[in-house]
Amino acid sequence: MEVSSNTPAVVTGGASGLGEATARALAAKGAKVAIFDMNEEKGEAVAKDIGGIFCKVNVTSDEDVDAGFAKAREAHGQERILVNCAGIGNAIKTAKRDKQTGEISHFPLSAFDFVIQVNLVGTFRCIAKSAAGMMTLDPLSEDGDRGAIVNTASVAGEDGQIGQAAYSASKGGVIGMTLPIARDLMQEGIRVNTILPGIFNTPLMNAAPPQVKEALAASVPFPKRLGDPEEYAKLAMCMIETGYFNGEDVRLDGAIRMAPR
Repeated sequence: MEVSSNTPAVVTGGASGLGEATARALAAKGAKVAIFDMNEEKGEAVAKDIGGIFCKVNVTSDEDVDAGFAKAREAHGQERILVNCAGIGNAIKTAKRDKQTGEISHFPLSAFDFVIQVNLVGTFRCIAKSAAGMMTLDPLSEDGDRGAIVNTASVAGEDGQIGQAAYSASKGGVIGMTLPIARDLMQEGIRVNTILPGIFNTPLMNAAPPQVKEALAASVPFPKRLGDPEEYAKLAMCMIETGYFNGEDVRLDGAIRMAPR
């Protein structure tokens, strides 16, 4: 599907990092982009800069997601593109022993559930609601192409590190549901793909001390640097615009394979 002037698109987590880079790449091609995010100040600024619209959306809320899609569709029409970048993480061991006191504790289940609700259930919620909307559209080509969906997993979904049980489970779930969803939607001409980013230079990473960033960059086989969000956006655009790209989970990681810690 060619992204052209006035193509409606929605990017979750579009106020910063991978989502912002993708929103900007879509807008540069003429797409009308709606940004779903919790950061109202940054989201409004990015939306204004790219000629789009901001929708304050918590992807764990049916009401928020419904309202976001309604606002986006009223402004731009039914979206043909959905890119899911909204996500969170934490680092907590499944169970651990305090080195000082010997006290044993386990991962708070509420914290585990929250990561799953945002990263996995929130992604599926947006996919399901967007796909239902896309099904109302006329096909764009002889192939019957109606729309394209790109999800964000992580290399942690395949080789998670110590403390990443919740994050890895959530991202592994996104990987695992990519092909079944693509098959669910194959008769409707809606393609579904997922990107597994490695270590990227996002705002969260920018907060890390320089020596930490240097060590992380050195751990990447090649090129020995952190990923650029614009590289994520390029792959997302390739998945959107290449009609034969469907049902795939693609690592974008400089060949890194994560060590236990």
